[in-house]
Amino acid sequence: MSDFLEKDVVIVGGGPAGLSAALVLGRGRKRVLLCDAGTPRNARAEHMQGFVTRDGLPPSEFRAIGREQLRPYDVDLRDVRVASIQRAGARFHVTLADGVKVEARRVLLATGLVDEIPDVPGYRELWGHAVFQCPYCHGWEVRDRAWGVLANADASLYVDFALFLKGWSSNITLYTQGGFQLSAEQRERLVRAEVRIVEGRVRRLVLSADAKALEAVELEDGARVAQDVLVVHPAQRQVSLVKDLGLALDELGFVKVDASLETSLPGVFAAGDLTTRLQGALVSAAAGAQAAYRMNHLLNMEAVGAGPAK
Repeated sequence: MSDFLEKDVVIVGGGPAGLSAALVLGRGRKRVLLCDAGTPRNARAEHMQGFVTRDGLPPSEFRAIGREQLRPYDVDLRDVRVASIQRAGARFHVTLADGVKVEARRVLLATGLVDEIPDVPGYRELWGHAVFQCPYCHGWEVRDRAWGVLANADASLYVDFALFLKGWSSNITLYTQGGFQLSAEQRERLVRAEVRIVEGRVRRLVLSADAKALEAVELEDGARVAQDVLVVHPAQRQVSLVKDLGLALDELGFVKVDASLETSLPGVFAAGDLTTRLQGALVSAAAGAQAAYRMNHLLNMEAVGAGPAK
C-alpha cells in the first residue's frame, strides 16, 4: 500500500487565486488538496476593494466564504505549509510540514509574494492602512487627502506614478529619497502638474497619538511634511518553495509563466501575485480560474488516453 495520499492537483496557497482554482477544479470533479498556511499579504487591510459583488468585504470574510463554498466538492483543505515538491516521473511528490506525503498529477503555486517592509520607524505600524501600494484598493477612501509617493527606484517610474495619482488627489508629494536625480524635463512635468518634490531622505513617519494614522513625514534634517497617506512599492521576494523548485524568473523577480500559466517546470502552474506586478484580489482570482481550466483540460484528456493537449 502506498504511503502517499493521492490527489489530482495540489494547490499551494489559499488566497483568491488558490480558492478560485480549487472551486473550478472541484466542480470539474478533480481530487484537490488545498494547502493554506501563514499570514495573507492583505491581512493588515480592513477591507477588500474593487472585487465585483465583494467591494468592501473584509479579507478574512472573503476567505471564509471561499472555503465554505468548497464544501460540496472533493477539495481537501488543510491549514499546513508545503515543505517540499519533487518530480516523480510524470507526477509530483509533495511533502507537507506535518509529515503527510501526497502524490499529485499537477501542482498550482498560489503563494503570493513576501513584502520586504523597510526599516523606517512608523512604516510597519501603518502598513495596509495609511501606507499602501495599490490606489485601486485604498485610493477612494482617502481621495482628496495629502498623498505622498515614496520612491525606491528609477526616476521615470515614479515621475509617471506620481502624475498618475493625481486622478485621486490634487495634493501629491514625491519623495525621491535622494536615490536619483530628476532631469530638467521630469522636473518640469511634475511642477506643471503641481506635484511637490522633496529630495531629502525620509527618517521616520510621524504617527498620530493613537498610532493609527499618519500625521507627517520626517526627513533626516528634521524637517516635517504634513501627510495623510503614503503610496509605496516595497521590494518583494518569492517564498522559499519557489526558489527550491528552481523556477525561471523574469528580470523583476516574478515567476515566468506561459499563456496557460504553466511555469518552466512542466506540470507546475502559478497564478496570482507571484507572477505579476498587476496585483489584486480580482486579478489573482481570475488567474487561478484560468490555470484551473487548463489543468482540468489536460487531466481530462490524459484520462481518456489522448495525452497532454497542445
